[in-house]
Amino acid sequence: MYPQKIAQDTAKVLQSYLTYQAVRTIIDQLTETNPTLAIWLTQYSSTHSLQDGEAYIEGLMAENKELVLRIMTVREHIAEEIVEFLPAMVKTGINKDNTEHRKHLLERLTQTIDPIDVDDLSDL
Repeated sequence: MYPQKIAQDTAKVLQSYLTYQAVRTIIDQLTETNPTLAIWLTQYSSTHSLQDGEAYIEGLMAENKELVLRIMTVREHIAEEIVEFLPAMVKTGINKDNTEHRKHLLERLTQTIDPIDVDDLSDL
């Protein structure tokens, strides 16, 4: 196991997810203030994958630099808001979910397949 590589990969996925959330936030804002641009950004986003947030931003840079700056600003703001809570939330969530999964696994392992009915024994 390579913890630093896992952390780097996780950070990249989280960064892309925050880019997605920033785009969603901006589309919601633009729907109120500039519906035409909201439609354009929605269409752009449907044809350009947000799986890689950095590639998405690079591609958008050729189309609309103002939106790129806005996305980066919103993404940074979201990151600042969640960074304090995220590690504890992830650890707590994993521990809680693992406990539930272990409980369900134990229940399945200890279930009998077909319990013998006492009345069936009397027929013997």
